[in-house]
Amino acid sequence: MTTLDTAGRDLLFRDARTHNAWLDRPVAPETLRELYDLMKWGPTSANCSPLRILFLASPAAKERLRPALSQGNLAKTMAAPVTAVLGYDTRFYEHLGALFPHDPTARSWFEGKPSAEPTAFRNSSLQGGYFILAARAVGLDCGPMSGFDAAKLEAEFWPDGRVKANFLCNLGYGDPAKLFPRNPRFAFDEVCAIL
Repeated sequence: MTTLDTAGRDLLFRDARTHNAWLDRPVAPETLRELYDLMKWGPTSANCSPLRILFLASPAAKERLRPALSQGNLAKTMAAPVTAVLGYDTRFYEHLGALFPHDPTARSWFEGKPSAEPTAFRNSSLQGGYFILAARAVGLDCGPMSGFDAAKLEAEFWPDGRVKANFLCNLGYGDPAKLFPRNPRFAFDEVCAIL
């Protein structure tokens, strides 16, 4: 396997920042499709792929989100060209026949079991990480966040209760002049051990 060069590593990690202010530049629908078509290849348990995404790109869609946002996230979300609502399908196992065809018993591992929702949440979070990296790879800046009322969001966008909210991610072209100073990170020896 080849490795990503320094420029690629910088793009995805070292130079990438969380953005809170946005340039007045729209995100093309094709770019959102390109983002998804890249992130979908990231691995999940039994290829369960529970992530469900709503790309809120219109003012009307953003207004539907407004009542669920915390005050601290309101202005930056309304200003972002796109806000992705990332959720998880609590009945993801219904698709395992197609997504994990080499084991026809896979659905029974989760259907009616208490492990289903934690599996959906964990794997949608994993896919959320891929989502951020894919967004950066296609040239978008990201502003991932919590800070919303999940019950209000779900009632508005997923009222049947099947899909639950995980997190939000503003997308667009960030304004570099309005970035906060870079926050520190732990050193390897502070949080890692090789046993």
